[in-house]
Amino acid sequence: MELRVIDKSEQELRIEIAGEDHTFMNVLKGALLETEEVTAATYDVNPEQSGGQTDPVLTVKTDGADPLDAVADAAGSITDQTTALADAVRAA
Repeated sequence: MELRVIDKSEQELRIEIAGEDHTFMNVLKGALLETEEVTAATYDVNPEQSGGQTDPVLTVKTDGADPLDAVADAAGSITDQTTALADAVRAA
């Protein structure tokens, strides 16, 4: 997975995630919105509104926490959930 930080401040991050689509981005956005320090999370894949870009751009805003840490926490949450699902399927 290729990432490119577009903008980063103490409370906001814009990052391009190459090669991903709505399926992955919706899962990531959902996990971010469940993260306590995240106040907003959204993404854009519409080239007409993004200056011709086709890879999704994720925007994360926090209440003061490092937004890169929030993305890492959300990714960890997704990993935990998919591991739990795989374990449940194996046990079924």
